Amino acid sequence: MIKKELKIAFTEYESDQELTEVEQDLLKKAREASDLAYAPYSNFYVGAALLLENGVIVSGNNQENVAYPSGLCAERVAIYAAGAQYPNVAIKTIAITCKSKQFQVNEPLSPCGACRQAMSEYEMRHNQVIRVILAGETGKIRVMDSIADLLPFMFKAEELKKG
Repeated sequence: MIKKELKIAFTEYESDQELTEVEQDLLKKAREASDLAYAPYSNFYVGAALLLENGVIVSGNNQENVAYPSGLCAERVAIYAAGAQYPNVAIKTIAITCKSKQFQVNEPLSPCGACRQAMSEYEMRHNQVIRVILAGETGKIRVMDSIADLLPFMFKAEELKKG
């Protein structure tokens, strides 16, 4: 038996004012997207904004449905919209934020597993890391240099070719 240890790295900022101007704008777009989310059941509003290699910003927000789990998370809404509209353009950065009508979100929350896997697919598809910015309504901001920091054991396409 060999015990191994896994470590991830991220940078934590006290406020969005410490981010670059481009990152501040991207986070602002994610917050604006969260305002437009359709979340009548959870009252939890998530917004995502992607900065593409060509400078275009694509936003998305969570879309709930009474026939749970047919809704879709903000991250995948944005990623799939970018994939449909700009299929050959890599994603440079994604900003993700959330808020609730029932409580204040004072820390960054991480994407769900399905969204992490979807983001990793686009990182692998374009062979380029995607910077991740996570923020709540207030509080600190976490930044990762790659989706791999959120999902270190990604399921990769080559896994389907084994055997």
